[in-house]
Amino acid sequence: MAAAFLNTGCYVFVFSLSLLATFAPQGRANVAVFDNYWTQRQSDALKQTMDSYDPNPLNVTNHLNHHVALAVDATEAMNSTRRELSQVKSGRKTQKSSGKCVAYNPIDKCWRCDRDWEKNRKTLADCVLGFGRRTTGGKNGPFYVVNDASDNDLANPKPGTLRHAVTRDGPLWIIFAKSMIIKLQQELMITSDKTIDGRGARVYIMEGAGLTLQFVNNVIIHNIYIKHIVPGNGGLIRDSEHHIGLRTKSDGDGISLFGATNVWIDHVSMTRCADGMIDAIDGSTAVTISNSHFTDHQEVMLFGARDEHVIDKKMQITVAFNHFGKRLEQRMPRCRFGTFHVVNNDYTHWEMYAIGGNMNPTIISQGNRFIAPPNEQAKQITKREYTPFTEWKSWNWQSEGDYFLNGAYFVQSGKPNAWSPKPKNPLPNKFAIRPKPGTMVRKLTMDAGALGCKPGKAC
Repeated sequence: MAAAFLNTGCYVFVFSLSLLATFAPQGRANVAVFDNYWTQRQSDALKQTMDSYDPNPLNVTNHLNHHVALAVDATEAMNSTRRELSQVKSGRKTQKSSGKCVAYNPIDKCWRCDRDWEKNRKTLADCVLGFGRRTTGGKNGPFYVVNDASDNDLANPKPGTLRHAVTRDGPLWIIFAKSMIIKLQQELMITSDKTIDGRGARVYIMEGAGLTLQFVNNVIIHNIYIKHIVPGNGGLIRDSEHHIGLRTKSDGDGISLFGATNVWIDHVSMTRCADGMIDAIDGSTAVTISNSHFTDHQEVMLFGARDEHVIDKKMQITVAFNHFGKRLEQRMPRCRFGTFHVVNNDYTHWEMYAIGGNMNPTIISQGNRFIAPPNEQAKQITKREYTPFTEWKSWNWQSEGDYFLNGAYFVQSGKPNAWSPKPKNPLPNKFAIRPKPGTMVRKLTMDAGALGCKPGKAC
C-alpha cells in the first residue's frame, strides 16, 4: 500500500500557556544591538503569537477543504454548462473557450476572474484561507506606488523605493508603477500591516538580499519573483520609520519569518536562494503559503529552527496549492513542533525526501500529488530526523486523499483525528475533513507562481 498506518493509540499533547510564555525565543535573529526598541517588539510579538494561535485547528482545515469543494464544484458546473450550450445547435460554429477565466481553487476563484481587479485590488485581502486567514495586510491603508528600483541608501531610503515603502508606519498597500528588477543591498525589513502586490508588473527581487519579517504582524506578499538570493553583510539598516538598527550578516533566505504572525505568501515564484526559500521560526504562526512555485533549491522550507524553541509549539502553517518543481532536494517543509496542514500541493520533484521533521510536529497531508524520483532510496515522502521509532510512532503524521505515483509512499503515525480537539464545526457533515483528492491537484495548482496580470482582463 502507498500509505502505511501505525495504530499506536491516541497521543495527547498538553502544555501550559503560562509555562510556554516563559520560553520566549532566545535567538537575536540578526539583530546586533538588541535595544529597547527590539525588546519591546519581541515582547509584542510573543503576545501576538499567543493571540494568533487557534486551539481548534480542525476547524481551520475543515474550513479550507469546504471552500475547495465549493470552488471545484462551481467551476466544473460552469464548464459543463458551456459544453452544453456549444452543442445546442448542430452545425453552427462555436466560440473557442480559450481566454475564459478558469479558477479551480477557492483563493484564486475569489478574485482572479474580476476584469477590474486593478480597481479592486484590495478584494485580494478577503481571499486568504488556512491558518493565515485573518491576514489583511495593508487593506486599511492607502496605496503606495513604487516607481524606483534602486536600493542605495539603507538608513534613509529614497521615497518611491520598495525599502522606503515597507518601513513606513501604519498600513500600506504597495504596488508597482512598472516592471522592475530590485537588487537589495541588504535584507529588506518589512513592518506590520503591509501588502506587497506585484500584479500588473513583473517584479523581481534578485541577486541581492531577501525579505525579512521580524516580530511583525499582518503582512501579504503577492505576485512577485524572488530569485538568486544571497546573504547580506549587515550594517545599519532602517527597520521602521523611526528606528535604524545594526544588523549582523543575513542568512540568504528568500523570505525569513522571525516571530511573525498573520502572514500570507501567495503566487510567488522562487528560485535559488543561498539558504532557505521560506523559513518561519521563533514563534511565527498563523501563516498561509499558497499558489507558489519553487524550483532549483536544496532546502526549501524550514518551520522551526531549534529544538529548544518550544514557543514553536504554537506554530500553525497552511501550505496549499503550491507546485514543488524541478531540481528540489528536501524540506517541503521540514518542521519542528507545531501543526502543519499540507493540502492540494503538487510534488513533482524531490531528491532526498519531501516532508520531514523532528520534535513531534503534527503534519496533516491531504489531497497532494506525490511523484517519486527514480532513485529507489528516495521513494519515501516522509523523514523523521534524529528520533527513534519508539518516539515518533505516536507523532500525528496523517495522509488522506493523497495521490502516489512512481512508487511514492507516506509513512503515517499516530491516530486519526487525535491532533485536534473536537471541532465546533458549523459546516455540513459531507464536507468535514474531506479534502479534494490528489488526482485534482493539476487543476488546483495549474497557475502556481507569479501571474501575468493585465489591467482590464481577468488575471
